[in-house]
Amino acid sequence: MNVFARLLFVSGVAFMSVAVQAQEFRIGFVNPDRVMREASSAKAAQAKLDQEFTKRERDLVEQGNVLKAASDKFEREAPTLSESQRTARQRQLVEQDRDFQRKRREFQEDANARRNEELQALLERANRVIKQVAEAEKYDAILQEGIYINPKHDITDKVIKALNAASGTAPAKQ
Repeated sequence: MNVFARLLFVSGVAFMSVAVQAQEFRIGFVNPDRVMREASSAKAAQAKLDQEFTKRERDLVEQGNVLKAASDKFEREAPTLSESQRTARQRQLVEQDRDFQRKRREFQEDANARRNEELQALLERANRVIKQVAEAEKYDAILQEGIYINPKHDITDKVIKALNAASGTAPAKQ
């Protein structure tokens, strides 16, 4: 056999070897957005956050309504007020608005921090479950993003079911 023929033979064997290995490679896909929307633990975390922040949010809405009413009242009465009364009321409104803006900013920061904490804990649990499913079903790789994924490789339902079982909750009906 000449060198060219040997090279061609070795290339052919290598190509066939890669083709055989490619057939044995198992890949799966998980849609993390669906997991975060549909898993019972995600819904429970959202309910927990809603319960934790609903009162503060209502208080802020009420404070905003009071501030708007005071501002509207000032606009109506401003022409009849003396200069000193008008200046005093304007200062008062500015202070109330500043306090409202500060409270609203603190609320947003607190809500975002808690949401991130809950999301991080949920992501850690979901990643553990994904790894367990992958190991149990002998997947070589699990992807979370792709331009196109054949639905036969989507294991999102299995992950949601396993995550619900791990958290001890039944799937919530929609």
